[in-house]
Amino acid sequence: MKKASYIIIFLIINFGGLAIGNWFMGDAVTGEWYSSLNKAPWTPPGWVFGFAWTAIMLCFSYYLAELFIEREKPTLWLVFLLAWLLNVSWNWFFFNQNMTNIGLFVLIALTLTILYFFITFRHDRLKWLKYLLVPYLIWLCIATSLNGYILFNN
Repeated sequence: MKKASYIIIFLIINFGGLAIGNWFMGDAVTGEWYSSLNKAPWTPPGWVFGFAWTAIMLCFSYYLAELFIEREKPTLWLVFLLAWLLNVSWNWFFFNQNMTNIGLFVLIALTLTILYFFITFRHDRLKWLKYLLVPYLIWLCIATSLNGYILFNN
């Protein structure tokens, strides 16, 4: 029962973060600024972003539920809060404020935070579950390359 509660809590928090991030974006994706950018040739079509983030947050929420069952410490909540804030704030910096340089910094910091989860918590129960973070890490690498391309080619 504890696992189901944690899964539900993290699903609500993580998908809530995506909704807030989406709200921060507003109509920027269809707006003049984003449309006029020189985007990377490997920029995926729009539908991929929704699919990817849904899969990532499902995996991340399950991983977090298992992690918090294993170790429920205040510092763990702080690291999770940092990851959540970084994830949400990227949309505001990149799309809302058009600050591609700060957006790149936020993505690098978020990648390092998720990498911290991957590297730090690898004992018995979590040693295989940490691989649920791989889609998140891959997507962050893609997002970083896309953001970097825009920063350095516009």
